[in-house]
Amino acid sequence: MTTEQVLILAILLATVAMFLWGRWRHDMVAAGALLACVLAGLVQPTEAFAGFGHPAVITVACVLVLSRGLQTSGAVDAVTRVVLPSRSGPTVSIAALTALAAVLSAFMNNVGALALLMPVAIQVAKRQQMPPGQVLMPLAFGSILGGMTTLIGTPPNLIVSGFRGQTGADTFAMFDFAPVGVVVAAVGVAFVALLGWRLVPARRQGGVDSFDAGAYLTEARVPEGSKAAGRSLREIEALLEETGAQVVGLVRNDVRVTAPNPGRRVRAGDILVIEAEADALANTLSALGLRLEEAKEVGTGKDDSVGDGGAGHHAPADTDAEKREDEDGVGADGEAVAAGDDIVLIELAVLPGSALTGRSASDILLRTRYGINLLALSRQGQRSLARLRSLTFQAGDLLLMQGPSEAVAEFASNYGCVPLAERELRIPDRRRALTAGAIMAVAVGGAAFGLVPAAVSFAAGVLASMALRTVPPRAVYEAIDWPVIVLLAALIPVAGAMESTGTADLVARVLIENVAHGHAIFSLALILVVTMTLSDLMNNAATAAVMCPIAIGTAGQLGVSADPFLMAVAVGASCAFLTPIGHQNNTLILGPGGFRFGDYWPLGLPLEILVIAVGLPMLLVVWPL
Repeated sequence: MTTEQVLILAILLATVAMFLWGRWRHDMVAAGALLACVLAGLVQPTEAFAGFGHPAVITVACVLVLSRGLQTSGAVDAVTRVVLPSRSGPTVSIAALTALAAVLSAFMNNVGALALLMPVAIQVAKRQQMPPGQVLMPLAFGSILGGMTTLIGTPPNLIVSGFRGQTGADTFAMFDFAPVGVVVAAVGVAFVALLGWRLVPARRQGGVDSFDAGAYLTEARVPEGSKAAGRSLREIEALLEETGAQVVGLVRNDVRVTAPNPGRRVRAGDILVIEAEADALANTLSALGLRLEEAKEVGTGKDDSVGDGGAGHHAPADTDAEKREDEDGVGADGEAVAAGDDIVLIELAVLPGSALTGRSASDILLRTRYGINLLALSRQGQRSLARLRSLTFQAGDLLLMQGPSEAVAEFASNYGCVPLAERELRIPDRRRALTAGAIMAVAVGGAAFGLVPAAVSFAAGVLASMALRTVPPRAVYEAIDWPVIVLLAALIPVAGAMESTGTADLVARVLIENVAHGHAIFSLALILVVTMTLSDLMNNAATAAVMCPIAIGTAGQLGVSADPFLMAVAVGASCAFLTPIGHQNNTLILGPGGFRFGDYWPLGLPLEILVIAVGLPMLLVVWPL
């Protein structure tokens, strides 16, 4: 081994270890690997950031933008209403939903496809009286399977296509992945729909109904001489630090104010709406010297006191509220007065890559900026109400939010959350839906028929989307998953260094001689299994970037075509079914399904075995050695 090969292997092993550790975000690890290669002299400084101009990276970014247009316009909602049966048994319902997810994922971002269909899945589960996880996991797996069928279905396919171009051959076309991908996806969807959903562990729903046990909204009046009188709400919450309670509303002169400004001062005679655990309620009242007014349970849509009035219930405007607040030295900005607002109680799921990840409600000034309340949080099916404002969010968390519908919609859009229990946040627009669908169809057609390169075709689609307002220009950059873009752009030069130093050929030779013993078919199976295993543990795009040079090197050592080995990488990188961290869609259903880390393998393991059993013969038939 040369010094360069030792260095690149050390950097690669450290990178994989960091991916598995999960302490740092994937894009940070990838950027670190790229800089390490530059400092070690393995990548020229002038070529360090060439990956950002790579066609695969541009195409991924553009597809994300076009997917946002399909999502926000209501185009997929219209398809859902037509395709999904309104009355059917669980098997037919799950089959239709899973198949629809697979089809949508072939032409749009699979995370977006799952996010669109999750509310429908939860409604199906409720109608069938099933645990939501038994519908959500098949849906997530179907969306993952569908992504492997086209060039734009998933980032690994674009990466694989790019590596094929580096071998001197043409890049893969739009539907080159279909002969293998469609068969594998069809068999996988059939298995999941007919049998697999029965293997999913039945867990308690992480939905709105799960927030009602032990959680109370309490109305407490502030009497003369109370410790709360004359203090600001911020000071009162500081006094409640140890009890774990929080003030979520205030009633003054029979006018109910939702998410009052933390600077507002409380007066004797006011009523504080306090959220507290049942066992902390007495300590809360005692700490502030309050008198219990009335207490109602949280989370029941029938209770019109929920969330300071419940969904759709609100008091008339307090025309003097702003004046009195100004007298207290606090402006009215950020104050959500329930006047003419549609106050909703809604459940949101935190998407992978959301800007909320690692931050708390207090970090983002939730009340001040949006005038909405965080009432409860569910993580992996476990409800948490203590100190919600300081609890850092994670991908897959369920948030029970309450406030004006427009404010909740703005928050969900800005921070990458998807509504579950309600769907009012996305208003379908028939004209925009048809326009968004037409733009996507033209972009796919331009790439599929080879009229223009894929990156150019989808970039033109983005420009058309901006011009025709299916995606507002201000929302274009918000639609792009920048950590994924940085990950791809950073790892492309690193993968290039593996090839240029001969490391990929070295690893391939070791695998062939010591594991596959020189058999081409065994080597192909080994590439598929290793890729699938890595994809269960780390980002699938990163897995594809790491395995493509090894696949090409293996084919070169055996003297056979590289195409079946690259296609094996594409299939394996798209089949991460064993863990919640293997794919973003697995993470997204973790909270709503109430799943634990080990709940994925009962369905995921048989599905991965089935993918290998079907995929390997198809690879050999469609892409002969």
